[in-house]
Amino acid sequence: MESIILLLFIFVLAAFLGFELIAKVPSQLHTPLMSGSNAISGITIVGAILIAGSAEGDFGKMIGLAAVILASINVVGGYLVTDRMLAMFKSKKKQK
Repeated sequence: MESIILLLFIFVLAAFLGFELIAKVPSQLHTPLMSGSNAISGITIVGAILIAGSAEGDFGKMIGLAAVILASINVVGGYLVTDRMLAMFKSKKKQK
């Protein structure tokens, strides 16, 4: 029971710190930070796949599958946001 409370505390603390850090980042730095977070999320996908594959029982496999799906959504969304932000800095070609 104590470990669940500790894990919940760590999760809430990480969510709060993440929100505060991202809120204070200037817009010019969002693209490099998104690229870095995408690399970290790729590691998260590998870990989620390992956990889903080695889990015992149906509940563990469902949690592992949910972790894989959520980490994948995070990576894809991060790359879409990064691509959109980089497109804002491209020069517009003249159309004839």
